[in-house]
Formats: sequence, structure tokens, C-alpha cells
Amino acid sequence: MSISILEACKKRKRRPKLFGFHTFADPGCPINPTSHFSDNIRVFLRECAEVEDYNFHGMPIWCTLLVNENRGFVVPVYTVEESVKDSAKPFCDQCRCTGWSNHFVSKRRYHFIIPIDEEWTKPLGDGVFDDQTHLLHGMIHCNGFGHLICLNGIEGGSRYLCGREIMDLWDRICTLLRTRRITVEDSSRKRCMDLRLLHGVAYGHPWFGRWGYKFCLGSFGVKETNYKRAIEILGSLELDQIIHDFGCTDKCTEIRSIFQYYRDLSETQLITLKDILRIMLTLKSRAPVPKVLNMASSSSSSLKLSSRRSLQSRPSLKDKATKVRKFSSFIANMDSRWPSRRLEYAAEVIVNALKEKRETECTHDGMTRQEVRDAARMHIGDTGLLDYVLKSMNNVIVGNHVVRRSVNPATRILEYTLRELGKGTPVSDMELEIIPKLSKVPGADVYSDVAYLYRNVLLNYPDSELVELATRAVLDSKHLVKEWPFSDEDDQLLRFVCHVMPSLSERENFTREFPPGEFIVVPPYATVGELKETVERTLRDTYCIMEQMIVTEIEGMDGIADEEVLFGMIESGSEIWMRGTGMCMENEFKYEGGAENWKVNCECGAVDDDGERMIACDICEVWQHTACSGIDDSETVPPLFVCPKCCAMLIPARLESSDCGGSMELAPVYQVGMELY
Repeated sequence: MSISILEACKKRKRRPKLFGFHTFADPGCPINPTSHFSDNIRVFLRECAEVEDYNFHGMPIWCTLLVNENRGFVVPVYTVEESVKDSAKPFCDQCRCTGWSNHFVSKRRYHFIIPIDEEWTKPLGDGVFDDQTHLLHGMIHCNGFGHLICLNGIEGGSRYLCGREIMDLWDRICTLLRTRRITVEDSSRKRCMDLRLLHGVAYGHPWFGRWGYKFCLGSFGVKETNYKRAIEILGSLELDQIIHDFGCTDKCTEIRSIFQYYRDLSETQLITLKDILRIMLTLKSRAPVPKVLNMASSSSSSLKLSSRRSLQSRPSLKDKATKVRKFSSFIANMDSRWPSRRLEYAAEVIVNALKEKRETECTHDGMTRQEVRDAARMHIGDTGLLDYVLKSMNNVIVGNHVVRRSVNPATRILEYTLRELGKGTPVSDMELEIIPKLSKVPGADVYSDVAYLYRNVLLNYPDSELVELATRAVLDSKHLVKEWPFSDEDDQLLRFVCHVMPSLSERENFTREFPPGEFIVVPPYATVGELKETVERTLRDTYCIMEQMIVTEIEGMDGIADEEVLFGMIESGSEIWMRGTGMCMENEFKYEGGAENWKVNCECGAVDDDGERMIACDICEVWQHTACSGIDDSETVPPLFVCPKCCAMLIPARLESSDCGGSMELAPVYQVGMELY
């Protein structure tokens, strides 16, 4: 439900502040903060938001109302301040999976949330931080490092905002507040196509790349050089060579006709796969809405008719039969990179989790998406597979059960429920939905043509290990980051990047690489002592372990009195190193990656947590990917695991192959670092 301007005013005790959606957070609109993030966010909340008359588990909530200038509806943007010390999850999973495990734990996190349309007029409820239906959920630590957690536009369920509009707003807010780095795990999809692969081949960067997001961390040991080389390999595939390589397959005629259609349509010569995908993605935005929609779309579960007459002719909810689909038939039409058996297995695991919940608790209540996901991860480590299947699990038949997805009216949280056929869901009340086949006439539906090339050329290229490895490398490069570089601006303020080193006696307690320095802003005629005080105040306000921090010296400024003026002594925009005491190394909130000093050393080359399923050797306690250790994602983690290195040390070499069992018979390891050069 959208909020009109009149309704927005009525719901407030006093006349609310209203800002334009498409101009909010433009330079100087409505504020122009000049300090670092922790100061800027306070100015933002004071000038651009109003505190709500309720809180979320003691956390204060602010609301900013943005008016769509063209259509007149009001969009609420909520800001929730989370205190780490009072949080149920004090450590940051996003930091851990993007290579920021060495960052010190920040005292506060700021969550920026735009709920799904239906929730705009309701207060934020339980599970708000885990809800994946938000149109926007971004979280920024008070040190300026943050993560874009969730983004959903028209295809994600919104009737008013598209993904690009929401992303533009998020990028402007981050720029206005002077954030430092923002990461995102790119799981964006269109008609079951991973956009990081599709846009990567077509444009050389993922969909988020248009806002400056770049490669951050690859899974399974993929490095940035591997990623760039993979993009180059796939984008430079020549169309004529593709036709030749598919010559002995039943896909050759269809691929040739698609190539020929868009070559005739283009004013320029199309030579490579990058060339043809670019023109197809350009044309799709101007293509008419096809008469037959792809029912396998992960973002839509029903046909949407746009004409008023069609809407009026629809039967009422009482008269309309519930449409359900057999999951096995449904996935046959899905453009998935996972085989059908994997999708069916994941669906069965989800159904078993729902059954176990019902049997153990003797209730017909549903499970939230996060609960289902956590239960399924006990058996499936591929989180991408789980997310993909969960999006498709709505009114589908798996075995003798119907899985449905709906919002719980009491909690306002999306839940999955299970009903047996003929029990609570009578067969007479259901209508089996027939999934239409897409037209294979080139140009009839540009998205269908793109999906056909995506599925067959990128995912199933015949007899080419190089293309397969390149595709895998791009798909395994889903952690992206945007950085707002530090720069000295043309104003009267002095800006520095300050690195604070512990005293020599405290240094031995640091087990990880030191995090980046802090951005510090001081007046033009600040003294050396005032700089020290500003650094102390900033660090004490930002990090849990630095509440007693005292700066003792500045490198290169020995013998200079604290009363001396900085101007002319240190150039604005430079980096400075300081030494201090008072870092509380016994504080439980030390590193964002957690207190455990775990070690990752996998055969694929990974040396840090990348978010994929891992297992630790019970002897050396070193973590490695289950997939790289010969354990399929469909298999449960064994109760006892010995890595190949430790197994080789325990058992004589002549007995390794016979006595080590499954732990020595490893599946081929993906080593894109070698094959792509």
C-alpha cells in the first residue's frame, strides 16, 4: 500500500519533513556534512529524519519521508541504530565473508531500511534485520564501512520502485554521509540468469558496476586477475566460432537464427558474444511485453495483466482456485545453472525441515525464511542453491505436500507452510497450473533469446573446459565493493588519515593485520594537542576496544609541543602514524570476524572465509571447503574429518588409497588460477 502525502502528514504528531525521492542526498540537498561518517550520521538524523514513538528491542528508530515527485506517493526510509554491546549478533558476518575479519568491532551499526510496499504504513517488527523482502536494507558501521544486504525492485515485489531507483538513492546516501567502503554479495537475477555473469560478459562489469562496485573477494580461491581474465575470455568468444562449435548439437540452428536476427537488426558489425549481448540488453528495455511470460522467473509467481479490463474480468479470491505446480515440472522450464536433481533434492530438504518442525512442535505454524534456510544448511552448503529454490517455493507440490509462502498476519514476517494433499488443502480446491513453453522465434521475446544464449553458450558450452572454468570463475566472484577514496577538499578544513599503532607492550596481543586508518577532520588552525584529542575522541566513540585510548606520540613530530599549530607543519590530505596506549585487548568485542583464531588453507587457494561451506580437520583444525574435500553439497558433514595432509602423515603412503577412504579420494579441485592464463 502506498502512502499519500496527506496520509503521511496525518500519521505524524507534527508536520513532517518531506524530501524529494529523486533529489534527496544530492550534493547539498538537504545537508552538506563535511566530517567523517560517525559525525555525519548524527547530523543526518537530526536534520533529515524524525524519531519514531516506538523502538525495536530498545534500538531507536528514525524515519525519513521521501515524496515521489512524479506520482505523489511517499516512501519511508527507516534508520535503526544498533548498539553492538546489546546486540544478539555482535560480530559481523558480512565483514567476515568479505575479508574484513581484521576490522575492530564498531560500537554502533546503522541500518537503512525501506520495507516492502505493504509494510509502509506499519511499524517495524521482529526479524526486521533478517527479512529479505525489504526493498532496501543497507547497514553501515560507525567507522564508515558497510554492506548492502538486500535490494528488491519491481521484480522483487514492489509496485512502485524499480531496483535502479532504489540503488541510485542508496548510492547518494552513502556519498552524502561520506562512507568509506560498501560491499554487496551480488545475487541479482533476472529470469533465472545471474546478472553478474550476464552483465559481466556484456559490459565487463556486474549490474552493480554502473555504481562503481568492483571485485572484492572471490570464492574458492578466485583472484581478481582470474576474474578479469575470465570476463575477457567469455566476452571475446566469436559468434562464428560458437556456431561452428555447436555444429554437431541440436542447438546449432536456434543459435544461428538468433545471431542472424540481431546481426540484421544492428547498425554495427557484431563479431563477439559481448557485442550481441550488449545490443540484446539494449533492445530488451524497448521490447514490448511478451504475451507469454516466463513462469520460471524467480521474482514473480503469477501472471500480471496490465489492462484495466483484464483486472476487472478476473474472478474474486473466493471463486478463484489456488494454482499449484509440480516442482519437478516447474524446474524443467527453469534456466538454472544447477541440474534438476540438485534442485529437487534441495526442495526435499526444505520439505523435510518443515515436516520436522510440525512433528516436533505439534503445530501447523510456518517457518520464517531464515529458519528454513538455517535448517536446510545442515544438509546443503550451497547458499546460492538454497536461496534460488526458496524463491521458487510457493504453491508448489513436492512429493505429497504443498509448500506455500505467505506473510504471517500476526508477525508480518514471510513464512513457509506445509500442507499434505487432501489434508487442509483439498485437491478440489486446487488448480494445476500448466507452464507455457516460450516461443523460440528470434525477436519475439528478447529476454527469451538472452536466456537461451545464457543457458546454452555460457552454462553448457560443448567440449570446452576453458569456457566452463571462465564461467565458474565469474559466478564465484559475487563479493563486490565500492570505495569512496580519501581526498583533500578545497575548503578550510584539514583532513588526515590517522593510523594508530599500539604500544610495544600491547603489540604482541594483535594476531591479525591492522585495519585501515581513520579519517580525521580538524579546523584549519588546530594545534598538535587538538589533533591528538580529536583522534582519541573519534577512536573512543567508534571502537569497543579503544574506550580508554590515549595518543602518546605522532611519528616524525618528536619534540614538538602540543601548543604548536598544525598548519604548515603537516600537509592536509596526508597519512600520519600515531602511537598510543589503552587498547583493551581482553575486550570480547575485538575483531569483526569473532574471537576465534581459525585458519583457512584450502586446496583451491582460499586462505580466508569466503562464505562457502567449510569443514575443519579434526587433527590440524585447519578449515577447507567441503566441495574441495570431496564432500558433495547434498551430503551431510561427516562427524570425523581428517584432511589429506594429516591423513598422509598418519597412514603409510602405500596404504593411503585403500585405508583413507573417501577423505583421500578427492574430487577434481577447481584451480582457475592456472587454467585461465
